Amino acid sequence: MITAREDAGKGFRTVISRRHITHATRLLLLVAFLLAGLPAVGDTPQSRLGRIDFPTSGSEHAQRHFLRGVLALHSFWYEEALTAFRESTSADPDFMMGYWGEAMAHNHPIWEEQDAQAARRALDHIRESAKLTPRERAYLNAVRLLYGEGNKFARDQAYAVDMEQLYRDYPEDLEAASFYSLSLLGTVRPSARDIRRQIQAGAIAMEVSRKNPDHPGAAHYTIHAFDDPDHAILALPAARSYAEIAPEAHHARHMPAHIFLQLGMWPESAASNESGWTTSVEWAKRKGLPINHRDYHSLHWLLYSYLQQGRYKKAEDVLSQKQQDMKEAGDDKKSTESGYERPVSLLYNEMAGAFVVETQRWDSAAMFWEVPGLKLEDRSKALPIFIRGLAAAMDGRPEADKHLAALRSLGRKRSAKPHSHRGTTEEIMELELNAAILSSKGNHAKAIALMKKATAVEEAMPPPSGPPETVKPAHELFGDILLNAGRPTEAAQQFLTALARHPNRARSLLGAARAAAKTGDSRGAVTAYSKLLQVRAQADAELPELREARAYVEQAGTR
Repeated sequence: MITAREDAGKGFRTVISRRHITHATRLLLLVAFLLAGLPAVGDTPQSRLGRIDFPTSGSEHAQRHFLRGVLALHSFWYEEALTAFRESTSADPDFMMGYWGEAMAHNHPIWEEQDAQAARRALDHIRESAKLTPRERAYLNAVRLLYGEGNKFARDQAYAVDMEQLYRDYPEDLEAASFYSLSLLGTVRPSARDIRRQIQAGAIAMEVSRKNPDHPGAAHYTIHAFDDPDHAILALPAARSYAEIAPEAHHARHMPAHIFLQLGMWPESAASNESGWTTSVEWAKRKGLPINHRDYHSLHWLLYSYLQQGRYKKAEDVLSQKQQDMKEAGDDKKSTESGYERPVSLLYNEMAGAFVVETQRWDSAAMFWEVPGLKLEDRSKALPIFIRGLAAAMDGRPEADKHLAALRSLGRKRSAKPHSHRGTTEEIMELELNAAILSSKGNHAKAIALMKKATAVEEAMPPPSGPPETVKPAHELFGDILLNAGRPTEAAQQFLTALARHPNRARSLLGAARAAAKTGDSRGAVTAYSKLLQVRAQADAELPELREARAYVEQAGTR
């Protein structure tokens, strides 16, 4: 068996081992098997939110609002869901399932958010009624567990157990299956991914899709279940269909990007996030909502997608939009709909940091945090310090040491707090900055030792989901440092590992190409440079790395 680790000297073309090819083939065969049973999509959807069948004992008028609420719920469009469920109980105050829906809309499983008090107020309206069916009672009993005794994690687990029973008692109820799938995902914490449970949730959601291709929850939960580099291919059919199933929901337009990004499909990722952002802006404007209802999550991912494509001018426009909205928001008020914090400044540090790292415009690092009128959130103080320090180290400026000292000071303060632990991302940033400074001073041995620690910490984290949590991925920086140290064979391995975690990431492709060229692996270098040119087919004109790639490929073609 030849693996990339055993044959790193052969470079980029060995990035996928025979073992990995076999694994990928199994996944593709499974997808083909599952899709073979999908019926053709020919039914007219109930609405632009999808199509479901959820019979209740409510009146026809209440039922119409209820169905819209459940559809919105499946696309995490909680504001619209709350409105629809409240309209259902306004039409029929004795419609108990409407209160179930309102309570459900106060639980945001994947985001680990819950307004238990608001949900319990909704549940207080539920009374015993002769009209309730045994199935409806089962749903009501389950949601009471979700807001019962104990901490949130314990309640999430109890709810999932009850939903499993409902799923087994009513095997033809696709809503029971869908909400059971979501309940399983709701017990998985980002800090401790449970791949087995995620696959179980995904398998259930895919079965719902087989029976109802227009089900929004089925597509949505399939994407969440397989949102990691190893399993993302399984959710590609769901990613391609979800936005068409529920085009009214901005989250449904964004979600396919979770899979497109995992697979390095940058044009598709950019298009999904453009659509998600624009749709959210139009919705907020139409409803007269504050701008913090806009989908800044999509805007963050859009910026990252543009950066991978080399569309730096478009990325600058995105940053300008973010800054403009932050100035308009002023004090960054909370959402008045449900009380959840939605500061407009959220993710600005990550966006500005990604721009500096991907463009390598090191001289611009400070300017993004010195814009007059910006009020930044203080959740990620470490990131601006890290970016400024990294920029200084890359430019060989002495102030890099000052930023490293500031980063260490933050770490000590965090460690000193009761019941606190240093965040792993902050730990990686400190190791990376220290290594970059040492490398810039020619102390390669110590820099390499630090990067071995940084990559070990990063690999112990859950699989990547979305733009890198560590703005400069550790394996990529390790590869850069090894290249600077004159160790291209080892650098090649680091870039291959980086690409396995973040497929088609432009800076890792460039590093892989350079490492292959320096080891004399012309074929591997051409492969990596050619892939970079493909990834950056829409890039701004005359980027230096594109000139470098074209020159190498052309020269290799004349040999």
